[in-house]
Amino acid sequence: METRRILMRSLAVVVIITSVIWITTAEKQKLGKSCCTKVSTTEVTYPIINIRLRPQSPPCLKAVIFETEQGEFCSDPRQEWVKEKVKQFFTKPPTSPISN
Repeated sequence: METRRILMRSLAVVVIITSVIWITTAEKQKLGKSCCTKVSTTEVTYPIINIRLRPQSPPCLKAVIFETEQGEFCSDPRQEWVKEKVKQFFTKPPTSPISN
């Protein structure tokens, strides 16, 4: 009877530990690389390859993520220069025609 109780407690501990690891891993995968815990007000001067808008979802801050060849930069979306770069990026004509 005592062995059964020890076995059940051990099983419960294993289930709890496994659940914690699973939840922690799932959260990290969901956040991915595009989680900004800090945003910069410094203007990005490198050529921009892509722009992503990140909504606030703790621990991530609301940010505009500029992707460049030098890396990704998390910027404050309230900055005027950020608004202007986003506007320019999404209104610029395509550099090459799309082929089928």
